[in-house]
Amino acid sequence: MMVRSGNPAVRLGTLMSVAALILLGAGGAGWPQSSPPSLGLREQGQQAAPPPSTPASSAQPEREENPGLINEMGKLFDKLPSILPPIKSPGETMNDLSRLAKPSTMVSGRVACPASSNGAPDCKQAADQLCQSKGYKEGKGVNADSAEKCSAKVLIPGRQRKPDDCRTDTFVTSALCQN
Repeated sequence: MMVRSGNPAVRLGTLMSVAALILLGAGGAGWPQSSPPSLGLREQGQQAAPPPSTPASSAQPEREENPGLINEMGKLFDKLPSILPPIKSPGETMNDLSRLAKPSTMVSGRVACPASSNGAPDCKQAADQLCQSKGYKEGKGVNADSAEKCSAKVLIPGRQRKPDDCRTDTFVTSALCQN
């Protein structure tokens, strides 16, 4: 059965129904398993040693490893609590929300991002400048724009363009400002 739906819920439902059919089909008898083929390494009269038995005095019998889809899914669900992030207490959640809920204002304008020491544009500094020009303390850039600025030499007909004839300037056009 092949599902070509883009909906993940449909795919998950199909997978679960296939797993249920496998469980129902293998309900009682199970499939017979044959021994692995011999490669001629043992002599015919020689028998393989039986697997060591566990002592009867152990508190819990050791669960036999059963490789298969259902077993692997069980292992995944056993590991699930360690994968998920821990649940926060209500007090920690309120502290996080209050930290995020600082009063802020969206402003717009156009401030050029200066080049940082590695040559990339420093738009944090430009967002701060935009917010300070509107009377706020600091800001975070929300929207940026870039434009290519070229010298007049590029317009001369027949002249080959050189790598340093043009540069790309980046601008902060809107920022979220806070006091």
